[in-house]
Amino acid sequence: MKKLIFLQALVVIVLLSSCINQKKIWLMQDQEPPIQTEFTNPRQKAYKVKPGDRLFIKVYSSDKQTSKFFQTDLPNFMNSTYQYLNSYPVDTEGYLNFSFIEKIEVEGLSVREVEKVLQETLNEYFKDVTVVVKLVNFQVTVLGEVKNEGKYTINEERINLLQSIALAGGVKEFGDRENVSLIRHSKDGSNVHYLDLTDKSILESDYYHIQPGDVIYVKSLKTKSFAYETFPYSVLLSSMAVIVSMISILR
Repeated sequence: MKKLIFLQALVVIVLLSSCINQKKIWLMQDQEPPIQTEFTNPRQKAYKVKPGDRLFIKVYSSDKQTSKFFQTDLPNFMNSTYQYLNSYPVDTEGYLNFSFIEKIEVEGLSVREVEKVLQETLNEYFKDVTVVVKLVNFQVTVLGEVKNEGKYTINEERINLLQSIALAGGVKEFGDRENVSLIRHSKDGSNVHYLDLTDKSILESDYYHIQPGDVIYVKSLKTKSFAYETFPYSVLLSSMAVIVSMISILR
């Protein structure tokens, strides 16, 4: 009987040791007691174009000759592949070479500012034209304890940290939400920033809004090695059931 009680206690201990504290998986938790419910992040800093970027540029016009010149009279598929093939690279010196226009310096400008510069330049040569500019190399990579690791192409001008993780299917049960790494490229290399998704103040972080080329890495909790998804609990419980049955028979 003592052996039976010992085995039952062992099963309970193993199961309890594999459980995860709910506070480790909740996002944006309130402090105790809650002291702030409104968070400000004005997103005033628009992404600045840099060398190596690719810009999709399309010029529309009601004039048939102008439209034909810029090939806007051809079928427009507007998918990511079409936009990439019809994009223009920003060279290593930060200049953009578009059609017959001389090189235009675009490094340090936002996409809207590039659009405005091209619009003003084309207005000198054509009437009734509208310029559309999009950044086509806006990609974010999400790795680690997420449901679908991978590189994702963003079709919007802005995306935040939580939306990026949602693209990858969200954080898995044993992902460490308190220690998420954001790797961001700079002129001198790469910088790593550590973010806590369980803290609501993340909404005011300078790294809440994602930039092209960012890499998000969600580490696993230290308890994962004892977790349900890796530990063979079915085998353990079956073995214990057999042992308990044998002890009962022998008694």
